[in-house]
Amino acid sequence: MSAKIEELIEKLVNENEEFAKAKHAHADLAKRVDELENKAFLTPQDELELKTLKKKKLAFKDQMEKILLQYQ
Repeated sequence: MSAKIEELIEKLVNENEEFAKAKHAHADLAKRVDELENKAFLTPQDELELKTLKKKKLAFKDQMEKILLQYQ
């Protein structure tokens, strides 16, 4: 990622509440996805949760990308 994009992200985190919430939610979901992916065995419930979390994580990433495009 370029320095310019990183600066913009940092600015948006501080100035745009919607972007900050999406970034925070994305990070929380990423942490949970990592936890599940690092398990030795996934139950069917774990697999369903993992799939759902990945979809939600992607939705937050898309939301952040849309906001970034508005500021570029």
